[in-house]
Amino acid sequence: MERLEMDFTGRTVLITGAGTGIGRATALAFAAAGASVVIGDVDPRAEGTAGDIGAAGGKAVFQKTDVSDSAEVKALVARALSEFGGLDAAFNNAGVLPPTAPLAEQTEEDWHRTMNVDVTGVFLCLKHELAHMAKVGRGAIVNTASVAGLIADPGMAPYVAAKHAVVGLTRAAAIDYAARGIRVNALAPGLVRTPMTERWLNDPQIRDRVLADSPIGRAAEPEDIAGLVLFLASDLAGIVTGAVYPIDGARTAH
Repeated sequence: MERLEMDFTGRTVLITGAGTGIGRATALAFAAAGASVVIGDVDPRAEGTAGDIGAAGGKAVFQKTDVSDSAEVKALVARALSEFGGLDAAFNNAGVLPPTAPLAEQTEEDWHRTMNVDVTGVFLCLKHELAHMAKVGRGAIVNTASVAGLIADPGMAPYVAAKHAVVGLTRAAAIDYAARGIRVNALAPGLVRTPMTERWLNDPQIRDRVLADSPIGRAAEPEDIAGLVLFLASDLAGIVTGAVYPIDGARTAH
């Protein structure tokens, strides 16, 4: 029987939002598993992620990319093809959090910003990644949703709406492209310790409320999430598509 491994030698992976947190941890993990990594982000710290991969002997390039801009996303996919000759997997991870406030107190500006990055950004990444993958008849894509795409928490209406949309986009894309050899799945992380969630972790009221619903009783670390991304992008998950994986310490299990 052929042994299947999470070996990405000779494969190219595109990752958005890899300056810090889950994206950075996953980029480092893919590179350690042999992948060539193409990073797109508006955060200049993502260039440091690419640099760290290169310093460790891996292959990575960074291209400044606003995922809400179709031309920039298309150029990022083209960079993967020109730099490394293909695109085997993608991790659409870029996202933002609006301020925490009841729905009527959310601003239209924060609503549009959240939708532009968290929903339109995922749509555009899928659009341009799938266009290439459909030509070659293979590929694996993982989108970052959230437990907020499965349940709702107070004060997070724009984020909850956006992440529910990511779940819907994931399932729709999986159905559209399963027969073409492309798999599309999503993660639904709970509270993860990243710079983006630092304000939650530093607010005792919010932190205690979220962790009170978590049987594991702690925030995840970015590295806790990266392994599932690699699995879903690997041959080990060859028949897994259209799935949304809670990775939340059993928060949504009850």
